[in-house]
Amino acid sequence: MREVENKHIVVVGAARSGLAVASLLKRKGADIFVTDHGPISKSTKQKLKKLDIAFEENGHTEKAEQGAFLALSPGVPTEAPLVQHYLNHGKEVFSEIEIASWFNKSSIVAVTGSNGKTTVTNWLDHTWKKANRKHITAGNIGYAFSDKVEQTSHNSEALLEVSSFQLDHINRFHPHVSVLLNISADHLDRYNDDFSNYAKSKFRIIENQTGDDWFIYNYDDPTIAGHVDSLKKKETAPRLLPFSIKKELTGSNGAFVRDKNIILKINKQEEVLMPTRDVKLSGQHNLSNGLATALAARASEIKSDVIRESLRTFEGVEHRLELVRTVNGVKYINDSKATNINAVWYALDSFDVPLTVIMGGRDKGNDYSELVNQIREKVHTIIAIGEAQPLIEEQLKSVVPNFKTADNMNDAVRSAKGVAKRGEIVLLSPACSSFDMYDNYEHRGNEFKKAVNRL
Repeated sequence: MREVENKHIVVVGAARSGLAVASLLKRKGADIFVTDHGPISKSTKQKLKKLDIAFEENGHTEKAEQGAFLALSPGVPTEAPLVQHYLNHGKEVFSEIEIASWFNKSSIVAVTGSNGKTTVTNWLDHTWKKANRKHITAGNIGYAFSDKVEQTSHNSEALLEVSSFQLDHINRFHPHVSVLLNISADHLDRYNDDFSNYAKSKFRIIENQTGDDWFIYNYDDPTIAGHVDSLKKKETAPRLLPFSIKKELTGSNGAFVRDKNIILKINKQEEVLMPTRDVKLSGQHNLSNGLATALAARASEIKSDVIRESLRTFEGVEHRLELVRTVNGVKYINDSKATNINAVWYALDSFDVPLTVIMGGRDKGNDYSELVNQIREKVHTIIAIGEAQPLIEEQLKSVVPNFKTADNMNDAVRSAKGVAKRGEIVLLSPACSSFDMYDNYEHRGNEFKKAVNRL
């Protein structure tokens, strides 16, 4: 555990993670100062005052430069002037999840990836509940790790969803089981539009793992597979558990599909786990997520009958391919969490009926043309919203019979109602972040649901 008592520590960013790590460090005896370049909410200010934590908002003064180190919220980019000031002066910068890990007593199961990490983390939580295993679930999902870390113990596990932003500033963060689901272009605006920089952040999840640990990874992802080839040469590499829905992994441990059955292979022993048709969540991407979940559970010594029960009963998460309502035979599906192109591709791949798709928000350097084949095959109408409207129109207008724009979510849903026919689907799958119009993807998804329920 790193000593923080009586240290003067600056926390930058006063949203959920910033408040959580500030509160944790205060409880551990540190002298805390919180700074935010924008306004701090009234409720957060009240909490900070109650904790006797000093703060500033709407910009950073010299006070923000005086910490022994900087505690970084995931929403604050490394390129921010305050972060650069610390780095340029030889001072350390740590992510909230790194700091929380200093006080952790549990074995960590950490999940990252461009898509599916919320689904898999929730699926793990579902599995651990089925197994009656003591655990916490936190990270880039629900509660910050700092909010829950004091509940950890040596006879429990911490199930964590971890983003690339959180991995950017780790030092000792050490999962016993790490899961890397996929790497596709996302958040490139935070990585100088360089995909390799983004991929390096994801790979940091195994940085502190040893031969006593497990690394579960997607064999079907060429970026990940290429990195693993170099990893095999390292003496300190974790034990490898690949998963694949495309190829039988005959030469290694892992999980794959053979004759429409899920096969688990641990310690060179093959086991037919269950038929793929029994996995409750539909779509090839969810089959892949299910294999990752099964391997993480087996690496944590959860029995196969529990894993089978979990795969048969898990129903998914809010804002990820969530059926909101059926109106006049048309299904309205909320996939607000699809904030990049790959997530939208997976969503489109899940359906084989005609679609009306609502897309848009704040663009993150997307190449929408990657969706062209799927759109030509399945989508008759695109309704574009938000700042990305012109880009989506430029790249996709000629691909669909109908291209529309809308000023807000309510108008988009009403427009969709006018073109969707019985037996079809209206899908909100934005491919963009929500910050042009909404607080977060949950806010955006909830506005979609409100609009659908008004029909």
